[in-house]
Amino acid sequence: MAKKSRKQQSGSTPATVALTAAGTAFTVHAYDHDPSSPSYGEEAAEALGVSADRVFKTLVADVDGELVVAVVPVAGSLDLKALASAVGGKRAAMADPSAAERTTGYVRGGISPLGQRKRLRTVLDASAGSFPTICVSAGRRGLEVELSPSDLATLTDATLAPVGRS
Repeated sequence: MAKKSRKQQSGSTPATVALTAAGTAFTVHAYDHDPSSPSYGEEAAEALGVSADRVFKTLVADVDGELVVAVVPVAGSLDLKALASAVGGKRAAMADPSAAERTTGYVRGGISPLGQRKRLRTVLDASAGSFPTICVSAGRRGLEVELSPSDLATLTDATLAPVGRS
């Protein structure tokens, strides 16, 4: 059996390490992830007892050949046209999952907007501003981090734009 590193034992992820290093206030929420769940985000909202409007999913899209992160409520979907417009692009499509994993350093269903291997341009759905705190992936399935939308926007240098749709 492989020995766990101190990092794995403490439950930290690159996202929580980045938050701690920045001195940002946050709360980690863990839950038992069900691999058969059809929606990681909705599973998180239900497990945490939080409105699906306050739990945000991290999606990676290809905008004119550039990978871009979109952070939108799990209760809705990503408006690709609005995302392209928000970053000054013409066309957007969902990124190849393996490219998203390779670039961010996270696995699908656990991609966090924080602590990514390569920092990507980020767009946070404008609806986040209507909540004092939101939840995003902490970098692992079954682990969410709760923080203020303004802290998330600052740490990721995000553009706020209406890129989610109900």
